[in-house]
Amino acid sequence: MSNSSHTLPLVLPLTSFGNVLMFLFNILLAAAIIFLNVSVSLAILLSGALRGENRFMYMLSTCLSDVCSGVSYYYAGVFDVRDSFGSPTRTYHIVPTFLGLSYLAILAAQADRYHAVVSPFKYSQRMTRNRTLLVILSYWVYAFLIVAVNNVVTIGVAARITSIGSFMGNILTVIIMIGLNIKLFVIARFQLEREPPSEERDSRRSSVYLILVVAVFFLGTWLPIFCHVIVCNFFGTTCYTFKNEGTNPLRILPRVNAALTPLLYIRGCSALRVALLAGVWRPRCGGRKVVARC
Repeated sequence: MSNSSHTLPLVLPLTSFGNVLMFLFNILLAAAIIFLNVSVSLAILLSGALRGENRFMYMLSTCLSDVCSGVSYYYAGVFDVRDSFGSPTRTYHIVPTFLGLSYLAILAAQADRYHAVVSPFKYSQRMTRNRTLLVILSYWVYAFLIVAVNNVVTIGVAARITSIGSFMGNILTVIIMIGLNIKLFVIARFQLEREPPSEERDSRRSSVYLILVVAVFFLGTWLPIFCHVIVCNFFGTTCYTFKNEGTNPLRILPRVNAALTPLLYIRGCSALRVALLAGVWRPRCGGRKVVARC
């Protein structure tokens, strides 16, 4: 882009049918991410019953980060933006951070459900509402602290921090996610089935199955870019070879997941679905009270 240019060029010129389809896809994907995540966020915020449970706070955190990711995708996915060191159109690592916050929230939610299922009594004593909010606040602060560090140090140091952090973080994420998923599945499949029927057992089992499904879709959409970054860092090659995020399938997939996750929440949680239909999509006076079970 020349220095005299006052507008950002589109990532792909609208001169062919394929480019027009890609442009429309990116616009619709960003709109879907924003609409679905805003809807789920409002349903949780407007329902006192949902706000009273820790797992909905993690859902809210995930949705808020995905809303920011959807809004930023109108810039990073549609225009010729290259978020690399030294690029005049980079976002100073802010856009990728919203995606990172989403996956930190899913990791934290999975650890929370694992603790709640394995040690329900200790969980109720340890993970109070304030401690849960403190955990959520901690990874939001941590994420933007890394952004601040990357933007105040030299380009070479920032590149090394990002490279080492991404390499180690991606390996640990894959190991932890797969390990916890297997263990949670075993618990949900065998341990909970042996307990006598009760509303509490059904609620715990449903919440475990929901986080398992979310984690499976998460791994399916994030593993390609995790593996790509791990391999690139291991061999010391350049990882970002696509024009921008709107043409990079490895970075489009996590944003597809940002639209799928709220759909999975809605599909797998009846309480959230009722709150969404009664309080957000079809608000009405005297709506029935939502019981926080899913």
